[in-house]
Amino acid sequence: MSSHLGVRLLVLAGGVALTASTCLTGTVSASPPAAQLPAVHPSVSDFVQLTSSATPPTQAQCASVGRRCFTPQSTRAAYNVGPLYAAGLDGHGITIAIVDSYGSDTMAHDLHVYNQAFGLAPMCGEEAVTCTAGMPTFSQLQLQGSPATKAPPAKSKGTGQENKSAWALEVALDVESAHAMAPGANILLVTTPTAETLGVQGFPQMMAAEQYVVDHHLAQVISQSFASAEDAFGSPHALQNLRHAFVSAAQNGVTVLGSSGDGGTANAGKAPVGGPNAGKLFPYPKVEWPASDPLVTGVGGTYLCTDPNATSQRTVDSTSPPAKCQANPGVAEVGWTFSGGGFSHVFPRPDYQATLPAGSTPIGSMRGVPDIGLQASAGTGALIYLSLPPDGLSGLECGQPDGSSAPCSTGWYDIGGTSLSCPQWAGLIAIAGQINGGGLGLINPALYRLASDPTQYAADLYDVTTGNNTADPSIAGYPATTGWDPVTGLGTPNAAELLPDLVAAVNGG
Repeated sequence: MSSHLGVRLLVLAGGVALTASTCLTGTVSASPPAAQLPAVHPSVSDFVQLTSSATPPTQAQCASVGRRCFTPQSTRAAYNVGPLYAAGLDGHGITIAIVDSYGSDTMAHDLHVYNQAFGLAPMCGEEAVTCTAGMPTFSQLQLQGSPATKAPPAKSKGTGQENKSAWALEVALDVESAHAMAPGANILLVTTPTAETLGVQGFPQMMAAEQYVVDHHLAQVISQSFASAEDAFGSPHALQNLRHAFVSAAQNGVTVLGSSGDGGTANAGKAPVGGPNAGKLFPYPKVEWPASDPLVTGVGGTYLCTDPNATSQRTVDSTSPPAKCQANPGVAEVGWTFSGGGFSHVFPRPDYQATLPAGSTPIGSMRGVPDIGLQASAGTGALIYLSLPPDGLSGLECGQPDGSSAPCSTGWYDIGGTSLSCPQWAGLIAIAGQINGGGLGLINPALYRLASDPTQYAADLYDVTTGNNTADPSIAGYPATTGWDPVTGLGTPNAAELLPDLVAAVNGG
């Protein structure tokens, strides 16, 4: 999720996902002063609506706009998840909390259309489904209520951050992609009724929501598809005041994942207030929080250059669009140009990053971001279904082939961003939780320990060594290298190999 409204961010969204069947009311305290908090944005990089039908678009339709579109089945094949399902491992018994602003009025309906279209397991709580014993559940926890979706006033001059219909696309992406990866896991959508209002609201409520999830043992995995540049905070102290939920999560066996951002190394200051530089790019490389937090697993992104029609194995496709895949023949994944990554200005290098695989980009005295990667480019994005209530249709703008934009409508979208890689990784961690018989807690030490063994590293992770994240030519990015790098971290998962090894490593094996 990007921290600023760059040319690639066509929708303001970002959020907090909480799930439960109750609605809580009351006030969530915001400890840092308003002037010290930046705006919260989602990590949807870009998207295009491909059809208004309930039937998913064909690959030919995707190719017509220069993209390849992945289904749940083809994404699973690319990351070798199939053997886990064959062994009965699908996340059963584990709950993923997805944190987003606002939620979506139509999520239960959209989830049903999505599951029907791709033949996925139904969830108790989706529309038109009769609950049975053992069925995974979809539920929502709406902190402080859930205002109805309303289009912005015709003459509104606001930033769009209070546009609930725009956030609905983020919600659909998070819920549907997490379920696609872990069809047996429960999903708890945790929402707060605002995105960000001049720093007073936003991050404090999101972190309070996550604290509630941890304190009440509602989930074993938390997925965060939102972020802001570290330097957009008024001070490191303001940021430190917000990380209480991560401390509690680590103490309670809850794994927290965060999108590394969609601006490469280019990030902006606070908008719409904050002085003459508000909303302008910082003139030097930045990373985004929460992904930069040592207690969070930062998730970067790639172009997934595999066959979008393959459903049984990882098959390289260097012929189909986008151009980045065509320009790298024989390469299964390329580091995504807009994958957030670099080195923290706030957090020292954690002990678990002291030892890296041979050939890695060196990590100096500060925390390196991200830790891992997965499919994120919209050019090799995922198909997601969204329907909007009538009054919300004018609130979400979709890019057109001629470069203009127009109101979106109900239908299928191809979407990218580290908002895509993060919830999919949350699904994988849910499967690992099932193997473990409970939550794994902070997985970073185990990930780097596995990667320090050349044999295990080669077996468990796909090392991405092509590409870079120079998103803005005025701000230096980093190349993807052998081993760890500030684009894709340690790489992407060979799930059937990695997840059992990760569980063993978490438990000291």
